[in-house]
Amino acid sequence: MKTQIRENEILSPLELRTIIPEYIGFSQKALNYYFEKKYWGPIPDADLISETTGSCGDTMMVYLKIREDVIVDARFAVRGCIGTVVAAMAAGDLIIGKTLLQARSITDGDIFRELEEIPAKKHHCIQLAAKTLHQALDTYQAKL
Repeated sequence: MKTQIRENEILSPLELRTIIPEYIGFSQKALNYYFEKKYWGPIPDADLISETTGSCGDTMMVYLKIREDVIVDARFAVRGCIGTVVAAMAAGDLIIGKTLLQARSITDGDIFRELEEIPAKKHHCIQLAAKTLHQALDTYQAKL
């Protein structure tokens, strides 16, 4: 394990997770979601925007673009911790290209398996991602 970091040294996510306490317990795949944030930010012409606040106070917004009952794009905005960010990004990978029915069947267990590993104290973040997604899809279906 590195004990000293030189100025301007660039560390890999794997190196970071061994020295920064908030990264300990996250799989490499989960950390990649955090650093890449490929589903981050709004969709200006989203068909659906939904927001949910979790029991911990973290807030997640989901923006969905839907064509012929298929989710063609998804983006998230998160005010919260690393666990909530990675759960949202993993959810994005799981729902894009899926029908509304398929996306509605995604569970917190599916998101956890996608992330491979996160600390037990962050499992509620995965539940927030699933809940946000389900509430959004329920709202969309109710409007049809």
